[in-house]
Amino acid sequence: MKILQNVTVKQILTETSKQALQQKYYESKLQLQKECDQLRFESKKLEKAKKFAGTSLKMHFEKEINNRQEKIKLVDFQMEQLELLPIGTELKEKEIQAIVEIREGDDWNSVSKEKTIIVKDGIILEIRER
Repeated sequence: MKILQNVTVKQILTETSKQALQQKYYESKLQLQKECDQLRFESKKLEKAKKFAGTSLKMHFEKEINNRQEKIKLVDFQMEQLELLPIGTELKEKEIQAIVEIREGDDWNSVSKEKTIIVKDGIILEIRER
């Protein structure tokens, strides 16, 4: 029988991975800022065309802009935290699911142990079981 099991993937922070994360955060922030600008533009365009059906549409635009601004604040916080982390820190990158083959007579405690994959610069260094 095969079962699915969650596996944590952790990345060891190196200069290379730190730069890649900084770039990812920077690009995410730029994209969110572009979306805010586009929403403001569309809002003003509709306002000038007098096509606002009451305040509900305007409130919707404001809500969407605020959501993106909150995400920008989160990205800024993540960038600050990344700067503080020393090289060699293990960062949880994601969780994946693995297919595990089990048979009658297998040790359940061994099969059900939490597994973690440690990656450094794209190379799997270690597979841990706890």
